[in-house]
Amino acid sequence: MVKLRLQRYGSKKNPFYRIVATDSRNPRDGSHIEVLGTYDPLTNPVTTKLDEEKVMKWLKNGAKPTDTVRSILSKEGLIVKFLEEQAKTK
Repeated sequence: MVKLRLQRYGSKKNPFYRIVATDSRNPRDGSHIEVLGTYDPLTNPVTTKLDEEKVMKWLKNGAKPTDTVRSILSKEGLIVKFLEEQAKTK
């Protein structure tokens, strides 16, 4: 199963994350299929950069976001957009 999740980068006490599509069996910082964006929790306000087309493609193909990534996508408005597109196709 493909999951959308965070992959940690940065040094100790200085986290920086990539949002990636990866197989759920891979370790957190293991190999990934595609990088979808970045998340930097240390900036004020929090910095999030996403490739909207790639995220929507993976959601349409059945990728499941983790709770944290779902929260980030909700704040960016992508979950609502995805649900609206699904409602149109049904």
